[in-house]
Parts: sequence; C-alpha cells; structure tokens
Amino acid sequence: QVQLVESGGGLVQAGGSLRLSCAASGRTFSRYGMGWFRQAPGKEREFVAAVTWSGSTDYADSVKDRFTISRDNARSTVYLQMNSLKPEDTAVYYCAGGRDTRANRFEGYYIYWGQGTRVTVSS
Repeated sequence: QVQLVESGGGLVQAGGSLRLSCAASGRTFSRYGMGWFRQAPGKEREFVAAVTWSGSTDYADSVKDRFTISRDNARSTVYLQMNSLKPEDTAVYYCAGGRDTRANRFEGYYIYWGQGTRVTVSS
C-alpha cells in the first residue's frame, strides 16, 4: 500500500520561506515521477512542480524562480523549497506520486496523493 505523508506547512509572513516534505512508502520510490499541487480556498487544484525519477524538474510559471522541487531517493522523500512567499501562495499543498518515471503537469497522471499540508502566507 503506497502512502504519501506531507509535512512542513504552517503560517509565514510574505517574503518568508518554508520547506515542505513528502515521505513515500509502499513502492520503489526512485522509479517514479513525483509532483506537488496546491488548492487555494474556492479554487481548483493546480500544478506547482514536478520531478522525474532522474531529477529533471518542471514548474508552474507562478512559482518558477521562487520554488525548488528536489528528491532524495535514499530517504524516499520529495521536497518543495518555497522562497519569497506571497499571500497568493496560500493553499493546501498536496504531494502526488506518478504512474511512471516522468514528470507531468496533468493531475490525472498521478495515482497516489497525500493528505495535504496547509500553507498560509500573511501580508
């Protein structure tokens, strides 16, 4: 049974930083792409960042140059380093496990999801 457990969310002031973690278990982590999505209040869930099995990355335009996705295959963990946070980054952030080695912006590509961690950025 695959499990994804996010941590690291919280309240931060605009301009601050947070690092989210997602610990995976239940399958060979290094073989699969991983992604981060977020859902703001009253909005649909949207793509944030993704990483392939080999470490290639992709970002939404809204977070490019501020957020960094990375993975530690030895720890079966994917991270999202968030810098220069803005109030519009406020959302519940979800970790997602892909169906193969690739990274993908399409939500339907991902077959496993974490429970989410809340990030609130105050102005």
